[in-house]
Amino acid sequence: MIGILGGTFDPVHIGHLRVALELYQSLPLDEIRFIPCGQPPHREMPQASANQRLTMLRLAVQDQKGFCIDERELRRQGPSYMVDTLSSLRDEMPDVPLCLIVGLDVFVEFDKWHRWSEIPTLAHIVIIHRPESDLGDKGQVIELLRKHRVQEPAALLEQVAGMILLWPVRQLDISSTDIRLLMADNKSPRYLLPEQVYSYIKSAGLYQS
Repeated sequence: MIGILGGTFDPVHIGHLRVALELYQSLPLDEIRFIPCGQPPHREMPQASANQRLTMLRLAVQDQKGFCIDERELRRQGPSYMVDTLSSLRDEMPDVPLCLIVGLDVFVEFDKWHRWSEIPTLAHIVIIHRPESDLGDKGQVIELLRKHRVQEPAALLEQVAGMILLWPVRQLDISSTDIRLLMADNKSPRYLLPEQVYSYIKSAGLYQS
């Protein structure tokens, strides 16, 4: 079973990595694929180039067993829609369970995604959240959750797609935006991201004002 973790990773930080590690250690995952977004469909383009973001991601995950990088969205032209990414993965691995990893704040806006209703036919959805989080009780995504939710991770192994698991994790209050703002203000973001990534950012002159 493969976990799919998408994002701009502009830059990758400890919050991304800690969540991925907790999921890798607690769910029956063979690997977690970090998929850097090429062209975000709903936000501005990343400040760092595709190659710079890829380099930072490689530095961050190079020593962790079970972590790997998938570059397909960086190679694909046009907006990076997750439904297209999952479709291509499903074509390559028709019999492998895929788990799209999303935060609770992302899932509540899931019905705004491009061709969102097709995604559960291509992958399971693992919603990461803090234990005290509240989803509410209305809307299309809540109905989707009620219809497809499972309680135990082992259930995700029973079919290749279509189930939703809520899983509490330790989410660190770190954002790529905050790191970029610190750098632009000539302040150090040390200890918010891997040291080798911080060293690369400094040497490449990224995120400076």
